[in-house]
Amino acid sequence: QVTLAESGGGLVQAGGSLRLSCAASGRIFSNYAMGWFRQAPGTEREFVAGCTWTGSSTYYADSVKGRFIISRDNAKNTVYLQMSSLKPEDTAVYYCAAAPNGYYGGRTDEYRYWGQGTQVTVSS
Repeated sequence: QVTLAESGGGLVQAGGSLRLSCAASGRIFSNYAMGWFRQAPGTEREFVAGCTWTGSSTYYADSVKGRFIISRDNAKNTVYLQMSSLKPEDTAVYYCAAAPNGYYGGRTDEYRYWGQGTQVTVSS
């Protein structure tokens, strides 16, 4: 069992930056690939970014490529999402998720553990 807790969300103006954190506890965090997803009201949860258990390989949704960076610190059992050049359309609840099979792509059913989410609101 892995428990995930996101933090760092908030209200920011368009063009601004935020860094989200996802702290993990439970089973060995470094064994899991990690992903970030988001969900805006009335929409399906969508993939944002993913990384391998080492963080050496990453994958991004086209909508955030070049603006968001996923990273992890296994010594701190934490994965991060650095978000820059934020747009109003980035407004959503952001979730981190852990995949025990090394998968770090966009399929939600490949991730076994999910956090409760943190709200990000970008004003225009």
